[in-house]
Amino acid sequence: MRTDITHHLPPVIARHVAAYGAHDLEAFMATLAPDALLNDNRREFLGHDAIRAWADKEIFGDNVTLAVERAYEQYGSVTLHARTDGDYDKTNLPDPLILSFYFTVTGERITQLIITHNRAIA
Repeated sequence: MRTDITHHLPPVIARHVAAYGAHDLEAFMATLAPDALLNDNRREFLGHDAIRAWADKEIFGDNVTLAVERAYEQYGSVTLHARTDGDYDKTNLPDPLILSFYFTVTGERITQLIITHNRAIA
């Protein structure tokens, strides 16, 4: 069953989203398991070292911010749709850019995060 949790995100996901707005790489990394898998637009990053290098350049280097539009919990996973902005190249991107974030959380850490730009949100 799909449950709307837009205004009641799990604490670790709320901290993860807040780290973008605070431009806080350390807070961002603290939400992830040491062996987490992150996939950003079909590029995989495994573990803290790889994720940190990606985030330092592409999230915090580009001042990316997120504004949660919708979030759902379904079968223990969380899907979040967020309006994304920042100083990255916006050529040929829609305005606004809504990305989908698919979170798997184990205990108090994110163990998997898939980020993608879907053509439509169902």
